[in-house]
Amino acid sequence: MLATTVAGVLSITAAAIFSFALLSKMVERMVSLSVGILLATSLLHALPEAFESHADTHALFATLLGGLLGFFLLEKFAILRHSHHYEGDGHGHEHGHDAHEAGKAGWMILVGDGLHNFTDGILIAAAFLADPSLGIITGVAIIAHEIPQEIGDFIVLLNAGFTRTRAYVYNVVCSLMSVVGGVLGYFMLERASDWIPYVLVFASSGFIYIAVSDLMPQMQRRATLRETIPQVVLIAVGVGIVLFLTGQNHAH
Repeated sequence: MLATTVAGVLSITAAAIFSFALLSKMVERMVSLSVGILLATSLLHALPEAFESHADTHALFATLLGGLLGFFLLEKFAILRHSHHYEGDGHGHEHGHDAHEAGKAGWMILVGDGLHNFTDGILIAAAFLADPSLGIITGVAIIAHEIPQEIGDFIVLLNAGFTRTRAYVYNVVCSLMSVVGGVLGYFMLERASDWIPYVLVFASSGFIYIAVSDLMPQMQRRATLRETIPQVVLIAVGVGIVLFLTGQNHAH
């Protein structure tokens, strides 16, 4: 419960600070750091943890494949159903059309975030049941990738006519769905421990998909050497954070 609460509220608060202060450079740096943390968490910790269990290897790889394809289809569905209009975006609509569309998008963002956070709570619960150190690292990974995403959500909400206070409060409420998911996931998975390796693999597929399909393409838009070096350094820092946390917890 502590991990899910901190992961939700901390990421929302950090995103609000960055959004309201318009610290665009911090957002770009956060994306690079997130890539390192997400890939290291999934490839160096969660997947090895799952494959070292007694679960069937072929079934785990099938879960990984299904997860990657599933996240692809979910994103396609979201893109097809999500409105990206905002007032003054240059499209030739009648006056007030874009504001109305942005308003609908704001509520869609909140509903989507609530479901997403509920799933994150289940993943954190599964990670803690597998290994407390993996639970901590998974929480850190979720915080890292949530901050850039929540910044984009805040911008949509503010454009939709939400005040800063309302946008923050509604996002915090949505983030608490991770606590609900964490509690339900803990009691469900505790009684069905054989499912834990598959949940870990599914979570890893999500982390890998987010890093490779969403975050890395953003980084590729900045192709100069001057912009690439900080990206590579921050990816390495993200990997180092996961290795440090893994080493510290294993040492105990």
